[in-house]
Amino acid sequence: MTLSSDLWAENADLADAALAHPFVTGIGDGTLPRARFAGYVAQDAFFLEAFARAYALGVAHSTDRAGLDAFADLLAGVREELRLHGSYAARWGIDLAGVEPLPATLAYTEFLLATASLGGTALTCAAMVPCMRLYAFLGRSLAPAVDGAGHYAEWVTTYADPAFEELAGTLEALLDAAPDVPDVHRAYRRAMQLEVGFFDAAWSGA
Repeated sequence: MTLSSDLWAENADLADAALAHPFVTGIGDGTLPRARFAGYVAQDAFFLEAFARAYALGVAHSTDRAGLDAFADLLAGVREELRLHGSYAARWGIDLAGVEPLPATLAYTEFLLATASLGGTALTCAAMVPCMRLYAFLGRSLAPAVDGAGHYAEWVTTYADPAFEELAGTLEALLDAAPDVPDVHRAYRRAMQLEVGFFDAAWSGA
């Protein structure tokens, strides 16, 4: 067992809660109201910009070539996600430039940036892996019924794509090289809780 697999197993309750969340099931079966998804796209674009900055901090604080290259590759992956959000925004008239972040969005972005700013690769990876691993899990879980996702099929296929799985594995490899200490477990758990909270906010609009 690796550190990343241990952490994922420890937080299976939150992964299952995310998969069963009405926001996620609504994406999977195509019944999610478009207004709720549009709100999510705007909030997630704001979040992903902070996620990209956290990766940039990872590049800046890397102490070896392997870490520098990995964080740079992961930063490129976020740009692809932002392009997906941009395509939804263009088709559905979503204003990404004027996003007012919800409290759940701010809680998550502030946690990420504060953690990454400390400069420690271990905690930075622990705070960022849950987003990548959870979305890969959701994409793979929803993919078998993607034909029923309707407007949201592109979202499902993006996160079910092996290329996204590879990016998640790249970040997990950095985490696996980190020391197994309580702070790493706490950061991972906190990020998973914030992920579920993000879906709560997307569902309720508050």
